[in-house]
Amino acid sequence: MRNLVVAVSVIVVVAGGVVRSWAFTCPVVIKQAEDLVKRAEAAKLSPEARPLLDEAKKQLAEAKAHHAKATTKRDHGDAVRKAKVAAAFAEEALILQNP
Repeated sequence: MRNLVVAVSVIVVVAGGVVRSWAFTCPVVIKQAEDLVKRAEAAKLSPEARPLLDEAKKQLAEAKAHHAKATTKRDHGDAVRKAKVAAAFAEEALILQNP
């Protein structure tokens, strides 16, 4: 029984640390997305890639807004998710750029 209590306590402490660390990963993930958007802006994009860059910028702006107004862990999670989506759109735009 004692081992079960210790194991549950360790899991709760570790899980709490992971969730709290989301707040500190927002700026890192947002910075990565910003860098990809900047690279895509500097590239010679094809007409089919331009809407992807526009969507990346939109998602990045939303990620920054979520992080700035974050009051809960879920808000930070939303900011990270939107930043990752922005990075994915920017990366796809780079893949589709003109040679």
